[in-house]
Amino acid sequence: MVIGVISDTHGNLEGWERAWDLGLGEADVIFHCGDVLYHGPKFTPAKAYAPRDLAAALNACSRPVLIARGNADSDVDQVVLDMPIQQPQVLAVLDGMRIVAAHGHVMGPAELLALADRWRLDFVLTGHTHAPVIEKVGRTYHLNPGSVTYPLAKEPQLQVPTFGLIRDGGPEVVDLGTGRALLHG
Repeated sequence: MVIGVISDTHGNLEGWERAWDLGLGEADVIFHCGDVLYHGPKFTPAKAYAPRDLAAALNACSRPVLIARGNADSDVDQVVLDMPIQQPQVLAVLDGMRIVAAHGHVMGPAELLALADRWRLDFVLTGHTHAPVIEKVGRTYHLNPGSVTYPLAKEPQLQVPTFGLIRDGGPEVVDLGTGRALLHG
C-alpha cells in the first residue's frame, strides 16, 4: 500500500500536480493535513494560486482524499470541495496501519504522540509548520510532509517544496523539484 501525504497547499494547483506526478498518483489513499485552498493573511498568494482549480482537481482525484482541517481552512472551502474537511483529526485504519492526521495547530505533534501508545498509532501526520519532519517515537512515526507552496524549514537542504509518501510502512519526504527523497524513516 502507498499512502500520500500533503499539507499546506494554500491553493497551489501546480504544487498538487507536481506532487501527483512524483508519487501521489501512485497512492491508494491521500491524506491532506490542512490549509488546502486559502493562502491566509501571512503569505502573498503563490504564483500558481488557483484555489478554484485546485478544488476541482481534488474533486476529480481518482484516489480517496482525507482532509484534516487547518487554521486557514474555512466553512466556505467546504462549499467547493466534494470530500469532508474533518476536524480536528482524521483517524483511519488502512491495511492494518493506524493513522491519525491533523493540521497541528489545535493539537501539536507532541500532544498527538503522547496519545500514540494508547491509540496504538503507527503514524501521526501533521502539517502547519511548513517544515518536513520524520521522527520515530516508540512504535510511532511522526511525518510532517512540509509544504508544496511555502517551505519554511530552518535547515537549508529542506527549504524546498515537499510532500510525503508512506511505502511498505516506511515514510519519506520528497523534494518537489528533484523527485528525490530528502528524509527517510
